[in-house]
Order: sequence, then C-alpha cells, then structure tokens
Amino acid sequence: MCLKLTCFLLFGFGLFVSCNGDRDILLLEKYKQEIRETELAFTKLAKEQGLKVAFTTYAADDAVLNRGDKLIKGKKAIEEYYAKQKLDNVTLEWEPEFIKVAASGDLGYTYGPYMFTSVDSSGKETKSEGIFHTVWKRQGDGEWRFVWD
Repeated sequence: MCLKLTCFLLFGFGLFVSCNGDRDILLLEKYKQEIRETELAFTKLAKEQGLKVAFTTYAADDAVLNRGDKLIKGKKAIEEYYAKQKLDNVTLEWEPEFIKVAASGDLGYTYGPYMFTSVDSSGKETKSEGIFHTVWKRQGDGEWRFVWD
C-alpha cells in the first residue's frame, strides 16, 4: 500500500512540475512577443516622429544610453541629449533578430541589425549599418521600457 501511495504521489508531483514548466514556457514566450511588439513600435515611432520622441517615450526612468563611448544616464539626461542633437534628415531603422527573457520575466534583451541614414545640406546621403543591443525591463504597469541601449 505504501509503495502504491508513494508512486502515486511521485507521479502527481511530476505532473504538477511538468504542467508548471509548460505554463512558465508559455509565459516567457508571451513576454518575448510583448518585447518584440514594443521594439517594433519603438522603431515605428522613430521613423514617424523622430529619434527624440521615440527614445524618450521608450526609455525607463533609469535608462542608460551609450553614445560615442559616453554614458547618458536617466530619462531626463536622454531628453537633454536629444534636445541638443541636430536630427534633421536622419532615420534610424532596426528590427530585433534575437529576443531572450529572464526566467523571472522582468528583464529581457534584444539584438539585431540597424540602419542609420542621414542626408546633409547638399543632398548627400550617408548610411551606417551595425548591430544594436537593447536591454528591456518590465515596469510596474506591465509595459516594457529599455534600461540600456
């Protein structure tokens, strides 16, 4: 009798752990999709309304930008940085190629290709390509905002 009960309990526990594992995997996939959608909305906003609007909209309060080997710390500093930039005739487009979410579900990161294009006063177009890397953090309201770019 004791052996049957032990087997039953072990089977039940294994089933419970398995079901929770599947639920956790589905939840992490949901978070990855949320980050993908946020990243795509971010690049769309940059294209439609410019870099200043996009980067200040999607920055967390404690976000950090790495620009020209200089760290710009905090949303207010990011706003000031973009206010000083001459951003006429520039576009920045990117798309996440890879997304990973922490098991805790509160942090994630993305990377993929970007294309920065600028047109000078003579009409000459310059393009710069590279790989971006962004770290995302789930905010208290459930929205994802970047904390590193």
